Amino acid sequence: MVLGMTAQSEIQEFLRSRRAKLSPDQAGLIGGGRNRRVPGLRREEVASLAGVSVDYYARLERGTLTGVSDEVLRAVARALQLDEAEASHLSDLARAHAPGVRPRRRPASAQRVRPSIQRFLDAVTGAPAWIRNDRLDFIGTNALARALYSETFADSIRPANNARFTFLNPHARDFYPDWEHSADDIVAALRGYAGRNPDDRALTDMVGELATKSVEFRTRWAAHDVRNHRTGIKKINHPTVGLLELHYDSMEMTTDPGLTFCTCTAEPNTSTSERLQLLSSWAATSAAEENRELQS
Repeated sequence: MVLGMTAQSEIQEFLRSRRAKLSPDQAGLIGGGRNRRVPGLRREEVASLAGVSVDYYARLERGTLTGVSDEVLRAVARALQLDEAEASHLSDLARAHAPGVRPRRRPASAQRVRPSIQRFLDAVTGAPAWIRNDRLDFIGTNALARALYSETFADSIRPANNARFTFLNPHARDFYPDWEHSADDIVAALRGYAGRNPDDRALTDMVGELATKSVEFRTRWAAHDVRNHRTGIKKINHPTVGLLELHYDSMEMTTDPGLTFCTCTAEPNTSTSERLQLLSSWAATSAAEENRELQS
């Protein structure tokens, strides 16, 4: 488990953190906000909303999910008003706690982009396109994606990793104008992955490094937030072309479990679309110069 936490303690902290975030008013409890020392629901209130006994829910919150049914997990998720990502995370934690051998995904360190996928990436010239794994390593890119994330690829550590760049690189706060939001999304995505793959040693090592070196990461990791970040607006202050406001979309690759295809596009006839074209020209020029240096 990540940072030495057991499956039991992960479940415990996650359920407690979700209970603390839900107010009695949000849960529809009449008069529930009176005489409270701390915000959030009490255990007995969650138990009542989930339709289970207080003792049974207390056992769940102590991290004992052995033998718990999917029906009970769904009831607890409804009681705590978990969203899709949070409910999936609870199920993943329950599976991690179950006895027996867990099915494992292909280790991220062994993932490679198939040649046909790399050819597809190279054929995409009008938009940055890349393949990442669940640890947010860049596994494959086209030229425009490498140009867009040139600050990330400037790091000598390979594979280039967006989480490591965001929390450990001093240029990250300039590169991401909405740094706080980007940082929240990154940690929430890694939390979800850790629940699905609790034995990923490379993830454990990376989380340990980030938690040791970054208070910002450590604080967010302790919050146990999880989130699916599949689409949205991504703002990047590129050192060569300036501010870009891009539409981000990602799709899991069903033929390559653990890998995700990502791309960014610009609204037509905007300053961002013009700057993206400039970035494409810059990338082509840089590639040509590199080829000349290799041939000289």
